[in-house]
Amino acid sequence: MTAGETHQAIEAIFRIERARLIAGLARVVRNVDLAEELAQDALVIALSQWPGTGVPANPGAWLMTVAKRRAIDAIRRDKMRVRKHEEIARELDGEVDDTPGMIEAAMNDDLGDELLGLIFTACHPVLSADARAALTLRVIGGLTTDEIARAFLSTGAAIAQRIVRAKRTIGKAGLSFEVPRGVERMARLSSVLEVIYLIFNEGYAATVGDDLVRPGLCREAQRLGRMLAGLMPDDAEVFGLLALMEIQASRLPARLGPDGALVPLTGQDRARWDQLLIRRGLDALARAEALGGDGPYALQAALAACHARARSPADTDWPRIAALYDRLRAVMPTPVVDLNRAVAHSMAFGPEAGLRLVDEIADAAALRNYAPLPAARGDFLFRAGRLAEARSEFETAAKLTRNMREAAFLLARADACAENG
Repeated sequence: MTAGETHQAIEAIFRIERARLIAGLARVVRNVDLAEELAQDALVIALSQWPGTGVPANPGAWLMTVAKRRAIDAIRRDKMRVRKHEEIARELDGEVDDTPGMIEAAMNDDLGDELLGLIFTACHPVLSADARAALTLRVIGGLTTDEIARAFLSTGAAIAQRIVRAKRTIGKAGLSFEVPRGVERMARLSSVLEVIYLIFNEGYAATVGDDLVRPGLCREAQRLGRMLAGLMPDDAEVFGLLALMEIQASRLPARLGPDGALVPLTGQDRARWDQLLIRRGLDALARAEALGGDGPYALQAALAACHARARSPADTDWPRIAALYDRLRAVMPTPVVDLNRAVAHSMAFGPEAGLRLVDEIADAAALRNYAPLPAARGDFLFRAGRLAEARSEFETAAKLTRNMREAAFLLARADACAENG
């Protein structure tokens, strides 16, 4: 293996181990910035040593051992550290051992809990939703600030500042980088799932900019979801979210037409749906249901599965979808769920049924200036043959959306109303 190939192999290993390293180090040094620096130091040392010695049998353990040694050195150099840091150094000193057996054991100290602790900390409700998403992608996902900025159509400087402020807030709050227990754990888990799904949704249906989808963000969210499922194998909602993302992501190849325009679900070429992702999603859904899953994510995954199982739009079981939305509304009573429920009922029982339901929520504050509301109403009116009214709704929706391609799609629907009228 050439030096260049060795370096590539080392960097690949580091990408795999990075989050676990930072998680273990953050739990010890109580500082995300320092944990990241120590992990990076370990990578630099590996790049200098492994080309000559070869890659260790357990590279993750080697990197953790080196990083912990660096932590000890940093603590001992600073004479102004408080007694707590001295105690941490002594604890670490007892953990680090050069013998192969001890190096192997270095990675077996509840790393699952440590990584979970880092995820729960990065997604702590003390941070804003945007800050949680950026910090999670940086610390857990390993994306650079520039990559995150491109994904969210921001600048590297703005994202860097957001992450710095998030880390500062975590430090001031004195968070422990540990997995919460009992009632607090369940309350915090909802924040973790919310952040991962926020990242996925921004990739699946971009809210701003020229691109309708950003598959890279979807892939990152799916990776985080799979990681979380591996760490929490007995939580139904974790598997519900994973199932939902896998099934929705399966449609990405068919969501855009050759001209880059949005293709609605009923018009998509289902032969282009990714069958591997569908199988993964259905397996995750089966796991969620076996665990008694009847929460928001498991129900949304069941909804997505109805579409995945239908060979054509005509085969879609809309009455079941409408019934699932009735159940979802009971556990997640939000205006957006109500809007989607109206769409399902319109498909199951006719456009007039959808119009009745959508008119009941038209004044909801959360839906004010929300483009999908007039877009859905326009679709109901179009199918009911009320084309002039439908055209007006589509034009209103086009003005409200911040996505240029979506606006073009809505204006095309408005033009279709004029042509058919």
